[in-house]
Amino acid sequence: MHLSKWINNRKRMMDGVDLVALERWMDGQGVGAGAISEARLLSGGTQNILLRFRRGEADYVLRRPPPVPRANSNDTMRREARVLAALDGSAVPHPRLVAACAEEDVLGVAFYLMEPVEGFNPTQGLPALHAADASIRHRIGLAMVEAIAALGALDYRAVGLGDFGRTDKYLERQVGRWKAQLASYADLADWPGPGAIPGVDRVADWLDAHRPAHFRPGIIHGDFHLANVMVRPDSGNLAAVVDWELSTIGDPLLDLGWLLATWPEGDAPRATDVAITPWEGSATPDELVAHYAAVSGRDLSALDWYVVLACYKLGIILEGTHARACAGKAPRETGDRLHAHTLDLFERALRRIS
Repeated sequence: MHLSKWINNRKRMMDGVDLVALERWMDGQGVGAGAISEARLLSGGTQNILLRFRRGEADYVLRRPPPVPRANSNDTMRREARVLAALDGSAVPHPRLVAACAEEDVLGVAFYLMEPVEGFNPTQGLPALHAADASIRHRIGLAMVEAIAALGALDYRAVGLGDFGRTDKYLERQVGRWKAQLASYADLADWPGPGAIPGVDRVADWLDAHRPAHFRPGIIHGDFHLANVMVRPDSGNLAAVVDWELSTIGDPLLDLGWLLATWPEGDAPRATDVAITPWEGSATPDELVAHYAAVSGRDLSALDWYVVLACYKLGIILEGTHARACAGKAPRETGDRLHAHTLDLFERALRRIS
């Protein structure tokens, strides 16, 4: 291939994104004008592609599935775009949706455009302002609680999400759904089985026996922890909650349970915690709970159940990578690391129910 042709192809394609096709689609949507420039990949916590670029006087971020999409990748993109559209104008910090393409004929996959978020993820390192001020670090946890309280308070039907999830028997379905997921790993060679997770049956039985009788449905993020938020550069407030691929309609208390299941329990975070450095001065779990109660008005008498469910569900999700690693379908180092997280999560759950 001639060098000039290679350069032109490189300009046209960037990590699975046909920039010329994207320009044509944006023209049809009335978004920006002229050639795309300054395109660069952004790092993220998932395999999805995030591409930031400039067109005309504005910057945009494109989000699309990975180069080899998973079976549900396109539906996930459509759901993410839908929930971001529903959050527009709300008190929930989120990336503002610019436009979405549900069809797959433009880039070969569904995708959407959003405004860039000016902020940082605290698990990737703190800027000098935040590293030097414990009160600002303390504010991050409280701001996270306020975000999920605001999310759960939205009238999901009024914002067009009435059919975004099944609320009937939502709590009743949880244990059986994830017990079946764990059992499915037996199809992967050399996985030692659920017996390698101490307490897995005891936790499941406790959840079934102590399930709350009622709940008030709302929008949930589904994977709410420190790695999925962006913090403002000038304060401890949130710039955005990101990675909405597991969002649905369910019990908003599960988002609080998920946060507590991943939040350090003591003054010094362990290797399996989702934390920031330095941790000194950060909000304690009790402070997070008290603040959520104050700003949400929800009944937290069954909170232990939601924390234990979060430990159970997340532990089983992470164990899936360990099972794939045992079968040679994922890096062994990654599988072992996530198995350690699973064990820690079940230890947390057992402490809650003992």
